[in-house]
Amino acid sequence: MEMILEEKDASDWIYRGEGNANLVLAYAGSSPLFVGKVMRIQKARKNDKTNKSWNDTAVLTSDEQFLWRENKELISSPSKEVLEQRFVKNVMSPLLGPKHVDAGMRVSVSKEFLESVDKKVTKQRPLWRVNAANVDTSHDSVILMNDHSLFSRGISSCVDCISVEIKPKCGFLPTSRFIREGNTVKRSVTRFKMHQILKLHDNEVSELSEYDPLDLFSGSKERIHRAIKALYSTPQNNFRVFLNGALLFGGSGESIGRTTPEYGDAFEDALKGFIQADDGLRTKYFLELVSESVYSSRVLDMLLEVQKLDNLDVEGAIHCYYDVISQPCSVCKELEQDGLYASLHSLPLDESLKIVKDYLIAATAKDCSVMISFQSRDDLDSARSCSDVYLQSTKQTFDYKVHFIDLSLKPLEKMEAYYELDKKIMSCYTEKMKCEDEL
Repeated sequence: MEMILEEKDASDWIYRGEGNANLVLAYAGSSPLFVGKVMRIQKARKNDKTNKSWNDTAVLTSDEQFLWRENKELISSPSKEVLEQRFVKNVMSPLLGPKHVDAGMRVSVSKEFLESVDKKVTKQRPLWRVNAANVDTSHDSVILMNDHSLFSRGISSCVDCISVEIKPKCGFLPTSRFIREGNTVKRSVTRFKMHQILKLHDNEVSELSEYDPLDLFSGSKERIHRAIKALYSTPQNNFRVFLNGALLFGGSGESIGRTTPEYGDAFEDALKGFIQADDGLRTKYFLELVSESVYSSRVLDMLLEVQKLDNLDVEGAIHCYYDVISQPCSVCKELEQDGLYASLHSLPLDESLKIVKDYLIAATAKDCSVMISFQSRDDLDSARSCSDVYLQSTKQTFDYKVHFIDLSLKPLEKMEAYYELDKKIMSCYTEKMKCEDEL
């Protein structure tokens, strides 16, 4: 008999965080079936008058079915939850490595369960998230996954586990010849830095982040450490730390500004017992531990390769998108010239499909998170199934594991939104640079 989560079960699930499309809840009850699990629940946009959103009742549009036609299991998905699970399993896992990807499993839920969850977590969610979307109660299932902020109970349940969630963002500079002359700054300034200017302008962040994704993806131990320190200094929604699954540092879905001395002192104190060092040094050594694990694991090398499937930039891929959906190219019309892009519009359809598909896969890789979990290794521990890292500063050895999370399939129609956002980012950044030059 299939298990179904009912209204009474909602009290056992607590808010962990959210992205644009999903809420993430962690289990806080005692059932062996759910201990150590998290749940992903799809959201529905409020005040959406169209039928063309990621919470549409159709699983895939006809254009998306055509785009993913080579993956029969994907296009035959009976629900959004199954689609997401199969996309992670069949597309992202082979690219990023099954050791680091968890596709999860589907669990049935009642409408009353979803309604109760929605009501329960509203006060914990950022106001702007609440105003934008709520739980989509039209679904009859959710995705259940291992809570990668915890170690499996096989290693020693009495030992604290500290986990770091990082949103690396795009780790390379584009070189596409289809970048317009007025946008060549893309080749020398990261998308993250330029997007920060727009976010500050739109009051989405309180100050600019010091983080540079190129440092994190560099493969240099020194630059990786610089990136981790910058993420700690201005975490926004790109850096969070959990202690035994509970949020210890960073925001639960909202952007956090600069780390204050008071906040830093509280974090330093929370590390007592985990990092064996004097007061004032624990945070420093913890950041060294995170940096060392990023450097040693080399998992960002794999992520970068997937991100680089976008080799034309959105300024090139958008033209292939219009060919895929068999519509006149509005970008060429907008620019009142198509000379530079004629070669793209003359590509065989199979090539256009591959370009668009690769772009969407790369978009998932640019928007995902990396979860790194640590547990201090005791000499009595016999489990050695995971990697380990030695922290020279404290003479401690830690077991660690790395997983990619938030690997959602991006809707095909979002190509237009990506292109429009790119224009806004470039316009805001170039205007700021112009103003600075005039001072």
